[in-house]
Amino acid sequence: MPSDFKEFVVPESAMKVVLGGRVQGVGFRAWTRRWAEREGLRGWVRNRPDGRVEVHAAGREEALARFAEALEEGPRAARVREVKREDEAQALPDRGFEIRF
Repeated sequence: MPSDFKEFVVPESAMKVVLGGRVQGVGFRAWTRRWAEREGLRGWVRNRPDGRVEVHAAGREEALARFAEALEEGPRAARVREVKREDEAQALPDRGFEIRF
């Protein structure tokens, strides 16, 4: 029997952001994960050896836009001085947001 029900799929976008400044040792990764989870995003965050923080995230466009704006500010103790964003991400988990080491 044919069904009139059509699966509704929310379009998903992805991004990569690299942040510089005082972004390591200030709780940036934990803060980032909390923000991403609140927005329903999936992805990961890690400290880079060069002192910057790298974020890969995917989800609804509106949620990504709010998340990107929040990353430019960072947590209270951080001082974000550099933001480089690309509209693609790599190797994202199927769900959840991870802190990678």
